[in-house]
Amino acid sequence: MATADDVRRIALSLPGAEEKLAWGMPTFRAGPGGRIFASLDDDDQAIGVKCPKEERAELLASEPEKFFMREGHDDGYAWVRVRIGALDDEGELRAILADSWRQAAPRRLLAQHPDVGAPPERG
Repeated sequence: MATADDVRRIALSLPGAEEKLAWGMPTFRAGPGGRIFASLDDDDQAIGVKCPKEERAELLASEPEKFFMREGHDDGYAWVRVRIGALDDEGELRAILADSWRQAAPRRLLAQHPDVGAPPERG
């Protein structure tokens, strides 16, 4: 089972990632300028990650034990919450964080690290 320590370790292993306290909780930022790609909830049981609004409803419906929203808080943003303890393994956590990192990272950083979070090639 993944933990808040795993979130921190994996998030900070991503290129250019930095941790910064905001709103009283740890946030993880991608590259200079610091766009947030993840935040650790104050109870260390969930993380917020970037998620396109058009994909969010499907995640919430298909895996409600893993994904949720804080009503009135996440509605207007391209974010979703993830219950850390409900994830299958560390690989799933890594994939979620890397995908969120890709959505937040500046183009220059993405160009320098094109394989981070990229879906595996099918062949």
